[in-house]
Amino acid sequence: MTPADVVVLIQNAVKITLLLAGPILGVGMAVGLTIALFQAVTQIQEMTLTFVPKIFAVLLTVLFLSGWMISLMVDYTHNLIVAIPTLVR
Repeated sequence: MTPADVVVLIQNAVKITLLLAGPILGVGMAVGLTIALFQAVTQIQEMTLTFVPKIFAVLLTVLFLSGWMISLMVDYTHNLIVAIPTLVR
């Protein structure tokens, strides 16, 4: 295994991690920004108002994207396991 192979493995792992976490973090950030604007306009400073909608939105996002996320992880793991003989020269 050459250093270039290690770099490619790390790049692919980081890419998959960003693809999996990106939509969830994006939804959480968008909901948080919307709630923050609502709180600023109405001057309601309730702490639970920020957490409950974010948790609900992230949960719905995970439920909606779980099929795609699982298939992405299975494909990556399958390709990694298939590549083991070529990596361990």
